[in-house]
Amino acid sequence: MGHQATNGSSQAKPYKFLIYGKTGWIGGVLGRLCQAQGIDYAYGSGRLENRESILADLVSVNPTHVFNAAGVTGRPNVDWCETHKVETIRANVVGTLTLADLCREKGLVLINYATGCIFEYDSGHPLGSGVGFKEEDTPNFTGSFYSKTKAMVEDLLKNYENVCTLRVRMPISSDLSNPRNFITKICAYEKVVNIPNSMTILDELLPISIEMAKRNLTGIWNFTNPGVVSHNEILEMYREYINPKFSWRNFTLEEQAKVIVAPRSNNELDASKLKQEFPELLSIKESLIQYVFKPNRKT
Repeated sequence: MGHQATNGSSQAKPYKFLIYGKTGWIGGVLGRLCQAQGIDYAYGSGRLENRESILADLVSVNPTHVFNAAGVTGRPNVDWCETHKVETIRANVVGTLTLADLCREKGLVLINYATGCIFEYDSGHPLGSGVGFKEEDTPNFTGSFYSKTKAMVEDLLKNYENVCTLRVRMPISSDLSNPRNFITKICAYEKVVNIPNSMTILDELLPISIEMAKRNLTGIWNFTNPGVVSHNEILEMYREYINPKFSWRNFTLEEQAKVIVAPRSNNELDASKLKQEFPELLSIKESLIQYVFKPNRKT
């Protein structure tokens, strides 16, 4: 697309993607997208924190681009990371840096699926103001160990000119049977908070990440749909399109704090950089209806 490949020549050889995170949600979808687009791809078999095993993957696959959708978020949620700190560092910090470092040595762009849960509303970015955090803003949320490690590694990766860091938030897809899907999660909760947030509609944004690789885009990107949506607004859409009998109960952040170990991030990310590169990008509410609720419509 007018961008030169990092090796100084334009993309002459066909794309070959090496993807980490085969067993993960995003990793699985990426493979299916490559298949649909006829892009040659392979899943990495190495452990990210084992440098030799990653080098072996790079040599055997000889990719044009590398995608990192591996790492730990914790099961069933990020509270796991609070009691498994070394495992969290090993996967999210050591592993990611090892992969970035080897990709840099080989002159390869690394598309790194990161998180936007490293910010929280503050006086400069008040809830409901429409003022979102930008790519260059310094993370201000370290309430959970998960977020703390993610903010650290993002800061270090800024120094790697070959890395494209995509800040994903509260991922949603049209697969409502997936337990990792934000909609599926909040539908199952006994009570939910009601706070507007930036979110990522994977059905729309993962194909965009493949295009970003083809364009060899690097640096930090807020990888969310423009605007915010609240828990109640999503559940109202769910009731309208999927289950008219669905009901839910809200509780406050103070009440939520009693049933979770680590605080959760709530924020709005400014997606104007992504929107400028991809003008067709839909706002969060439009994307929810077009990509998630209409295809699943039951009412």
